[in-house]
Amino acid sequence: MSDTEYLEQLMELHTEHLFRIAYYYTKDLQIAEDIVQDVFIKFYHHQKYYEERGEMRAYLARMTINKCKDYLKSWVYRKISVQHKLFPKQRSVLKDTLIQQDEQTILDEAILKLPLKQREPIVYFYLENMTIKEIAKLLEIPEGTVKSRLKKGKELLKIDLQDIEWEVLLNG
Repeated sequence: MSDTEYLEQLMELHTEHLFRIAYYYTKDLQIAEDIVQDVFIKFYHHQKYYEERGEMRAYLARMTINKCKDYLKSWVYRKISVQHKLFPKQRSVLKDTLIQQDEQTILDEAILKLPLKQREPIVYFYLENMTIKEIAKLLEIPEGTVKSRLKKGKELLKIDLQDIEWEVLLNG
């Protein structure tokens, strides 16, 4: 299998997962797409340094997380954040109005409001079905810290979502 075919196979397997991670960090569809693309480009150019141990998904996730954190520390991100605060009406809304009304979108938005430290474990535990041990390894923090951040994140979500009437629960 050529390097290009191998990369295409990796992209097919992991793009959706990595995009979801990048989106939950950046809260921006375009930036998330760019980050995932950058991760695959970087992997393609440096794949000779990767030792296959059956951890490709975690390896690419770690690359994506690092890229997202670099972006969040960048001058570009800080500039965009300031512009959004100064000119809130100029923000482009990419989401369709009907999609925003969907309960999953409500939940996604609530998750995106969480501080990053609480958002990370919530996303990995509930959306990526990772174990606490896997999350701790991925984020390079103790398992107890993952548990406390999960608990705090759930508490914050419960407060934020307490006034929502869930159609699925009422009519399900």
